[in-house]
Amino acid sequence: MTLNDKPLDMLEEADIQRLMEDEVPESKVIDYKRRLPGPSDLEKREFLRDVSSFANASGGHLIYGVAEENGVPVKIPGLAGIDPDKEILRLDSMVQTGIAPRIPGISMRAVPLENERFVIVVRIPKSWASPHMITKGSSRFYSRNSAGKYPLDVFEIRTAFSITGTAAERMRDFRADALAKIVAGETPTPLNEGPKMILQVVPSGAFEPSSRFDVSSLVRSYKRGKGTLPLPLTGLFSGWRYNFDGLLTYDDRGSYSQTFVSGIIEAVDSVILGDQSRDQMEPESERMIPSSRFEETLLEALPKYTCIQEHLEVEPPVFFMLSLLGVEGRFMQVDIPAKSGIKDVQIDRDALLVPEIMVESFEYSPEEVLRPAFDAVWRAAGWEKSMNYDEEGRRIGRR
Repeated sequence: MTLNDKPLDMLEEADIQRLMEDEVPESKVIDYKRRLPGPSDLEKREFLRDVSSFANASGGHLIYGVAEENGVPVKIPGLAGIDPDKEILRLDSMVQTGIAPRIPGISMRAVPLENERFVIVVRIPKSWASPHMITKGSSRFYSRNSAGKYPLDVFEIRTAFSITGTAAERMRDFRADALAKIVAGETPTPLNEGPKMILQVVPSGAFEPSSRFDVSSLVRSYKRGKGTLPLPLTGLFSGWRYNFDGLLTYDDRGSYSQTFVSGIIEAVDSVILGDQSRDQMEPESERMIPSSRFEETLLEALPKYTCIQEHLEVEPPVFFMLSLLGVEGRFMQVDIPAKSGIKDVQIDRDALLVPEIMVESFEYSPEEVLRPAFDAVWRAAGWEKSMNYDEEGRRIGRR
């Protein structure tokens, strides 16, 4: 039994009890603590060493309120006389101010016990931004092995930085390679001529050798009527099939969604932005990007794709990458009086590659997360920001 088998907010006393019954020992991914860290600097640094060591290694859980002997849990006395919400805020504040760079995706839960006490579980993901350094009272890096945490030496620190850089490069290389294939017409199903929209949802660990997910589980759930397949951006599909990369769903009109066994979901569409060529002799109305439809399509699709990834048990954080191809000479379509000159501003390049956007968990607001991407596309067409948001950043959904 592992705690990763359940979402953190669903953990119960029985799950903690099972760790003791199964004699699950402390390891590279789990550490038991009888008490919470106290207010002294020494105890705070010890907590930060534990947290950073998990993030710099394989991720794992710190469990407070469990007594152990020789690394094996023997009793669950729980934490007495605490305000669990205040303690979680205190622990979170320590993490945010005592470790650099900030560790994305840490979550905590106070599990109530029958004795009216609590066990606090801290879930630390393997970090894509490692290595993380303790900044409170020292400048040390820590990692973990089966014996517990240990300080990294100079060679290990250098290697950790190299691996992090390689992961970022692989993500950008994946994007560049995918776009090159689309431009060359090397797609798993035919696309239309004209502008194309590509949304890639990339888990931080997608390029690790161990990152393999059972995409056939999506089909099994779909056939049982308990789930949906990852649809193309059109929201409709003509069929699905397995392929070398994983699972493909497609709309014969010119749109598809590819779910990779690595957990990446890539949606490619040649319908939403229009099926016209880039001939400057086209009527202006046919060279317009339908701004509301463009944004609403992504706002509807993105949470569905991350829901699919959650079903596959992909670990956040994930990165969203939006690309528009074949958009040189296009305008943004708006139904508000244009500011002077803006109406006539054409996008001045064929490809718009919006910088990647990270979300730390699967609980997010699509309107907030995607707004920077929308703003970037609108700026390319001469506008300050998306006109589908008000001055306070609230979605107003213009058509």
